[in-house]
Amino acid sequence: MDEKKSYSKKRDFDQTPEPQSESSGDGSSDKDPIFVIQKHDSSNLHYDLRLEINGTLKSWAVPKGPSADPMDKRLAIPTEDHPMEYADFEGVIPEDQYGGGTVMIWDKGTYKNIKTENDEPVAMEECYEGGEIEVSLNGEKISGGYALVHTGGGNSKDDKWLLIKMDDDKADARRNPTSTENNSVQSGRDLDQIKEEESE
Repeated sequence: MDEKKSYSKKRDFDQTPEPQSESSGDGSSDKDPIFVIQKHDSSNLHYDLRLEINGTLKSWAVPKGPSADPMDKRLAIPTEDHPMEYADFEGVIPEDQYGGGTVMIWDKGTYKNIKTENDEPVAMEECYEGGEIEVSLNGEKISGGYALVHTGGGNSKDDKWLLIKMDDDKADARRNPTSTENNSVQSGRDLDQIKEEESE
């Protein structure tokens, strides 16, 4: 199934406030592509990392969230593509809907593809399909180089990826942003405030 169709098939947009896809085209632009990390308090609290690739948000669920320590290897489980509009979504998904729970925009910004081969840049689509992504994130909480590596080589929905902080000037083993920075970069609210205000 097409990943964009998979997103729509799993949701009843008469019941959930999540956005439907309105974008079209291949997403090509002179602007840097965006990333968003959404903290999602569903059946299990986790973080959803989304990278704009070819006009859609390629997505991974990261149970422990991103780390600033290059020694950490964080499990990243691929999920269905999300529409670009989802990057602005913060709110409460009804419990009886797919992925029910509270969603926060934990971090957001732009990124640069830094993956090269023989000193030549490798297209993001090729990096994704090959299972080796290297990006430099420019967010409010998370920045610098990060690698997403498919554990089996190549890209497969059945296998797992690892999210690893690169050892650069933004690396800091003493910093634990998922524990100390708990508010939305969009609204300044924490999960409880979002749940209370969006459920009124």
